[in-house]
Amino acid sequence: MRKQPELLVTAGSLEELTALIDAGADALLIGEEKFGMRLPGNFTPAQIAEAVKIAHDRKVKIYVSLNNLFHNEQLELIPDYVKQLAAAGVDGVEFGDPSVLTAVKEHAPQLKLHWNAEMLSTNYATANYWGSKGASRVVLARELSMDEITEMMPKLEIEAQVQVHGMTNIYHSKRRLVQSYMAHQGRPVQGVDLGKDRGLFLVEAERKDEKYPIYEDSNGTHIMSSDDICILEDLHVLMNAGVDSFKIEGLMKSTHYNVVVTKAYRKAIDAYVQDPENYQFDESWLEEIRRVQDPERELSFGFFYKEQVY
Repeated sequence: MRKQPELLVTAGSLEELTALIDAGADALLIGEEKFGMRLPGNFTPAQIAEAVKIAHDRKVKIYVSLNNLFHNEQLELIPDYVKQLAAAGVDGVEFGDPSVLTAVKEHAPQLKLHWNAEMLSTNYATANYWGSKGASRVVLARELSMDEITEMMPKLEIEAQVQVHGMTNIYHSKRRLVQSYMAHQGRPVQGVDLGKDRGLFLVEAERKDEKYPIYEDSNGTHIMSSDDICILEDLHVLMNAGVDSFKIEGLMKSTHYNVVVTKAYRKAIDAYVQDPENYQFDESWLEEIRRVQDPERELSFGFFYKEQVY
């Protein structure tokens, strides 16, 4: 029997977190908007502590996102925050800025460090470098192909995490671009909600059928992909290569949708681990997802089988 890979899912609330654990998640990624970007929900330190209690009672891990782009005035907040996370019993943090790594190593060395540099985590040498500095996992860039991922695995000295489902971020700016655009049009912006729940999207003149969700929060403007990654059919390729963690991105999805997706991936992982030699993909797993998929959002292989041009 092969090693059981981790099924990691983002959660936007304590209620969703509990539902995802029931659906088969091995780990949950949560966070606070002040320290993490593009989170499904905003967890206070007290809520994070409650999440840890709920999860650990079920032998499930809690990771916290600290992937924000920090400015000088924010650096003094990080040490106390990581101390709070360690005291709450958080299992690890996801980071891109070295200031987080430094603070964790000094103030909360028991926390695992997962290096996530978005599209920059593209090779094993850089990943191993961060491993030598204290990281235990690399979150591989979503722009990598299947061949690049599988060929990298034997050369990695730390764990690898791959996003296997959900939308991806394609653009971020610290500026409030939607607010500026609406103000330029003479539309009211004061007190107007431009966040995830507003349902705003961009449409390109050349591809009018594709809608790119766009929203603003305290971290700036975020533009998301017009489709959703879904590599369920070829998940066994990644499992055979030895990928340690599979992430389902639940941002801007309902709890019901995320539960259905989590259950489908849980079935695939369990079936493969139980008998890798005779594993066969079951089309009904994918059909369960298709039934709840937004008809305006295509399920795609992302860049797994498409050349990425930077």
